[in-house]
Amino acid sequence: MTDQERLMRQINAYRFMAWELHIFLDTHPNNCEAAKKLEDTRKKIDELTKNYEDAYGPMGETSNQTSRWAWITGPWPWEIEEEADN
Repeated sequence: MTDQERLMRQINAYRFMAWELHIFLDTHPNNCEAAKKLEDTRKKIDELTKNYEDAYGPMGETSNQTSRWAWITGPWPWEIEEEADN
């Protein structure tokens, strides 16, 4: 495994952890420990992403949304398809 693949695997692992924490917080919104862990995880993702992009170039589209409720503001999958058809 190359260093690039190893770093990408680490980024994906942290992204998975962030997603799991996000889901947990949907059902436990007052859990401060999980909210703090999610914040720390997002910071680590940003750090690893910066390291990756500095070494290997842009990863593609990234989200700078910091609110854990930001997912609801984006277009839904069926809205993206409608925009592509127009």
